[in-house]
Amino acid sequence: MAKKALICGISGQDGAYLARLLLDKGYQVHGTARDAQMASFGNLERLGVSSQLTFHSMALNDFRSVLQVLAKVEPDEIYNLAGQSSVGLSFDQPVETLESISVGTLNLLEAIRFLRIPVRLYNAGSGECFGNTGGEPADENTPFRPRSPYAVAKSTAFWEIANYRDAYNLFACTGILFNHESPLRPERFVTRKIVNAACRIAGGSKEKLHLGNISIARDWGSAEEYVEAMWLMLQQDTPEDFVIATGETNTLEEFVAESFACVGLDWHDHVVSDQTLLRPSEIMVSRGNPEKASVKLGWRAKLKMRDVIKMMIKNGASLTKGAS
Repeated sequence: MAKKALICGISGQDGAYLARLLLDKGYQVHGTARDAQMASFGNLERLGVSSQLTFHSMALNDFRSVLQVLAKVEPDEIYNLAGQSSVGLSFDQPVETLESISVGTLNLLEAIRFLRIPVRLYNAGSGECFGNTGGEPADENTPFRPRSPYAVAKSTAFWEIANYRDAYNLFACTGILFNHESPLRPERFVTRKIVNAACRIAGGSKEKLHLGNISIARDWGSAEEYVEAMWLMLQQDTPEDFVIATGETNTLEEFVAESFACVGLDWHDHVVSDQTLLRPSEIMVSRGNPEKASVKLGWRAKLKMRDVIKMMIKNGASLTKGAS
């Protein structure tokens, strides 16, 4: 019998790549959306896998809804990738962010406990939880100091997972993922905003790219590689939390410069500093230490920031040509 996986948040960047990975490994893959009949599964269609999936309507903040879907699917593995995923948007929608992430995670844990099914649960954490570490690489023992509503919500979910793992002996773990990008990123994320603008300007657009603080530094990796780490965590003998990162940090200015250089432009001629885009609080340097994942999972990032930009530029250029 093939293993069954349930992906909450299957329509997003990570959910789509994870669905393809699990299908390639012979899984039966089920995915959830608040309204599966009306939801857009564009990312899954772009990867050519939507027809191989089974979809269910499920509201993660509704315990009855979660309970019904888990009882129906009886999955071997659950991947919780759902919830509001934008740090910037979380300042505008703090209640929605906290509820969609922390309550959703708690409902999954309670449903697993209530049904007493032998399921393994992966929870999507975030390197944002660490806050400012003074430039030091964060590992699994680094304290959380969240600096956004999104990071507060992810920190809450992390401790919910840890509590249920200890109290009820559930196989539940969190991947503390640092920034990971791909051609499937929506434009509300600054990386896609930069890449698409560079491609449009290279194609003849006279626009200016407006950005906030470009001196911040982040650890950027490839989403396609990071979903493999998620799967590996659920294949271990015991549940443990892991930092997933490249170990390499670059400033947003370097990301911008590389993106424009890839299309033959000098970014200084096309970028405008916009004070209205500054966040109420910001992490200046975000850096992860993925050593534990390397040792215990055998996982190490192969693609770094410049590799990811090249993939996104290739995709962005094709979109620009298609729109012209």
